[in-house]
Amino acid sequence: MSMPPDRPDEQPGVPPQWEALLRQMLGDDADTVLREIAERGGLPGMTDAQGNPVDLAQMAAAAGLPADPAALGQVFGRVQRMFAAGGDEPVNWEIAHDLARQAAVAEGDPSVNAVQRREAGEALHVAELWLDQATELPAAGGPVRVWSRSEWVESTMPVWRSLAEPIAESVADALATVLAGQADDVTGPDPFGGAMGDMSGLIAGASQMMRKVGGAVFGMQVGQAAGTLARDVFGATDIGLPLLAGPGTALVPRNVAAFAEGLDVPVDEVRLFLALREAAHARLFAHVSWLRGHLLGAVDAYARGIIIDMETLEESVRSIDPSDPAALQEALSGGVFAPQTTPAQQAALARLETALALVEGWVDEVTAAAAEPHLPHTPALREMLRRRRAAGGPAEDTFATLVGLELRPRRSRDAARLWAQITADGGPAAREAVWDHPDLMPTAEDLDDPSGYARRRAEDRTDHADVDRALAEIFGESGSESESGTTSRDEDETGEQKPDQG
Repeated sequence: MSMPPDRPDEQPGVPPQWEALLRQMLGDDADTVLREIAERGGLPGMTDAQGNPVDLAQMAAAAGLPADPAALGQVFGRVQRMFAAGGDEPVNWEIAHDLARQAAVAEGDPSVNAVQRREAGEALHVAELWLDQATELPAAGGPVRVWSRSEWVESTMPVWRSLAEPIAESVADALATVLAGQADDVTGPDPFGGAMGDMSGLIAGASQMMRKVGGAVFGMQVGQAAGTLARDVFGATDIGLPLLAGPGTALVPRNVAAFAEGLDVPVDEVRLFLALREAAHARLFAHVSWLRGHLLGAVDAYARGIIIDMETLEESVRSIDPSDPAALQEALSGGVFAPQTTPAQQAALARLETALALVEGWVDEVTAAAAEPHLPHTPALREMLRRRRAAGGPAEDTFATLVGLELRPRRSRDAARLWAQITADGGPAAREAVWDHPDLMPTAEDLDDPSGYARRRAEDRTDHADVDRALAEIFGESGSESESGTTSRDEDETGEQKPDQG
């Protein structure tokens, strides 16, 4: 018979310092776990199933944890602070927001002054006038925004939800499924002689904990991506997706000026060129109503197929040094939840890459057409932005982090050549008509062979015409019978069945 605890809150068989640690680790769930231990008589003598004494300090050391409960508590305290506020959300948005703001202001972030606001507004106004001569798509409308880096973070964070949450939710569901399967498979003796209770219950609890960890991981990834982008982007469309919920344009003057510093081009010319790109993106997303959904749908299709590579997960967990907060964050962000890529996901990523390349290529072509009559350094600026992407810019880093997509700069160049070919063959109207419906969108094959696009389209139209002709003949023959004035002997003139006359 176990002795009653000296204090009401002290559980039998659990040293006070370890009980305090369990309460810190488990929070509201601690009472349930400790109560179950008490109901089983505690951990008598702290022995395992073979009767050997269990040394919790040795257990901690074997797991790579500090042996001292106080030091161990500090480790878990850091981890708790990292993801406690996010609840069970697939992304811990408090972490994401805080990290994004910290990264955005790491190099300083002065407020936009009146001169910067005026210069950016004028550049975007002139850009719209020039684009009117280069594309049939009208201006996007909406407000003109001039942001500091922090304002960019605050204004774009809501759209990050629609980009990141489908992936994070799928990872969390996949991980929960794996852990639930492990709980079902748990057999054999409890190494603590039954004192730890139902191991499947512990694994189920671990599933909930891992959802919180997953939310923290994605919060760190999204926050780091957004904060890094805030120091590099020129507006709201640099990653190829519209990061504004509605129409409008934006410029980040400090980033525009920083980009111009490394170029032998007047800053006014750089600002106008980048304003053209921003306004061209905005026109496309404002007037091609299906495009935003098409891009986000490809991300969602990728997310639905996520499965967890448990071997990678276990290897990553073993490599974590929990006593080092920086190393812990790096390990969590670097692959603990690395998903396997299935054929369906590869197809979704290919569609996303093609669509992003077509958007970038169209903007590249239209911007150049609008700028060349006015900006003497247009070819140099165009090439500089292409090289920036080839070197791995913010868009590439973002998609590599969030969806495992390594964008290939060659795709964007091929897309620009394709749009140029379409314009040469049919003019701007033919180029813009391609955006009328997603079924008309060029394919990866078209990017591989831009010169053959017109021929393949002509062949498709011929095939469709043959099908339409065959259908017309079928329905035409049926129609001629109905127009001959004859009716079935068993039908009256209304087409209804006559009663049997016997």
